[in-house]
Amino acid sequence: MRRANRVGLLVASLLVCAAGIGATAEERTLAGHQSSVMAVAYSPDGKLLASSSRDETIKLWDAATGKLERTLTEHTGDVYGLDFSRKGDLLASSGGDKTIKLWDTRTYRVLRTLEGHTADVRSVAFSPDQKTLVTASVDLTVRLWDVGTGKLEQTLTGHAARVKSAVYSPDGMTLASAASDRTVRLWDARTGQPKQVLEGHTRGLETVAYSPDGKLLASSSEDGTVRVWEAASGKLRRTLVGHEGEVDSVTFSPDGKTLASGCKDQTIKLWDPQSGALRKTLTGPQNRLECLAFSPDGKTLASGSCGPESLIWLWRMAGAGK
Repeated sequence: MRRANRVGLLVASLLVCAAGIGATAEERTLAGHQSSVMAVAYSPDGKLLASSSRDETIKLWDAATGKLERTLTEHTGDVYGLDFSRKGDLLASSGGDKTIKLWDTRTYRVLRTLEGHTADVRSVAFSPDQKTLVTASVDLTVRLWDVGTGKLEQTLTGHAARVKSAVYSPDGMTLASAASDRTVRLWDARTGQPKQVLEGHTRGLETVAYSPDGKLLASSSEDGTVRVWEAASGKLRRTLVGHEGEVDSVTFSPDGKTLASGCKDQTIKLWDPQSGALRKTLTGPQNRLECLAFSPDGKTLASGSCGPESLIWLWRMAGAGK
């Protein structure tokens, strides 16, 4: 059942956490969701922060002030995935109602609803040229959709368990998908043909992310690790150990110098993706961290949590990547 639209509240925290030598991270929180925050995404210009939740809503916040600008209520189930198009004129969302919705960001009306998956759609991402959407689903498939028409172009099969995440490489030539079958699969984005299977995690995967230059691929897992792979060869570069529990999210900073991971252990860890060194551990939420997103300028890291409070935490990255 769709929940009532509620007024968002910006709670400014005066707490400043020590986050590393010569660096601090200020935190503040956005409250308004009534259940777990499953995804956060910044608009390309950095002015808006979108969040989605198990409360069946998408909320749009002024990134500078934290003011709640709008609540979108068209989904009829948990909303798992969010992505802005590169131009910022479209927002894509996916959810437990088995649908993908494309929103016009001028009006925030639904332009079209894409149907075809037979179970929860856990992630959605635009291709770099904005012509195609890739979705990952509990129905074991990865699907490609034409953004202009909403037509299903391809269904990629091969995973043996729930597919939790799928993304394009920065050049748009390769797709990476991560699933509960403990594998990352790489696909030719044009033909849909499988290219490679990356194995090594000992439990199911949660998310996968490319570095901005496309040279590295990071995956997070229920096994408590983050693995960093060479994108071209599929060779395992690093296994990052330090979390105590399921790592639900992983993302690179816009400059590629920091890899952030969020975990069930209620911490965010900031890593050097090249050396594997742990730079900082951020603590704050008393709940598991479900999702992460850097602002386009890399100065802020947004995280979404689950539990009774279901807050969005905003961290100012002072010294990150140095």
